[in-house]
Amino acid sequence: MIRNLLIAAGIASLSFAAIAPATASAATTTKKHESRWDRHHPRRDEVNDRLANQNRRIHEERKEGDLTKAQARALHKDDRQIRQEERDMASQNGGHITRTEQRTLNQQENAVSKKIGE
Repeated sequence: MIRNLLIAAGIASLSFAAIAPATASAATTTKKHESRWDRHHPRRDEVNDRLANQNRRIHEERKEGDLTKAQARALHKDDRQIRQEERDMASQNGGHITRTEQRTLNQQENAVSKKIGE
């Protein structure tokens, strides 16, 4: 009888071990899904729309010959750093950025924007 109880306990623990990773996986999927929607938060959208616009302007200026390849590369690098900073800020705030963070990112984008028009 004790043997049967030990076997039943072993089977139960194996069943639980098989269920636990599936539950964790479902939670991870939900988190990933939520973060996709957070990308479209109004403050994040505004910052990312500006970055996309600056990217387009850099390409146009390069195409017109107003920027050298090295200048365009440096400006793209600045924009990538701003975009990464935006993502890092959002990851610390549940997928959102604060107004203060938005202002900071906009100031950085303004500095890059001035370099594009020089």
